[in-house]
Amino acid sequence: MSVQHTESTVPVSAWFTSSYSSGGGGECVEVAVAVEGIHIRDSKVRSGPVLTVTPEAWAGFIGLAADQAV
Repeated sequence: MSVQHTESTVPVSAWFTSSYSSGGGGECVEVAVAVEGIHIRDSKVRSGPVLTVTPEAWAGFIGLAADQAV
C-alpha cells in the first residue's frame, strides 16, 4: 500500500464514485483502476492524497465492506 501526497497521475476520466458510497454526502470515495494498482481518494478533496492498493487488497476490502452492509 502506498499513499501519494502529490497530484495524481491517474487521468481524470479513470475516476468513478465507488458503488459502496452511499451518495448521501460525507463519505464518498472515488476509485480508479490502473496497471500499478487500485487508486482511492476522497471525492471532496480530489487534489488530496491518493491511496494505492493491490487488486487483491481491494477485493479483500470490498468483501469485508459487503459483509458489514448486510
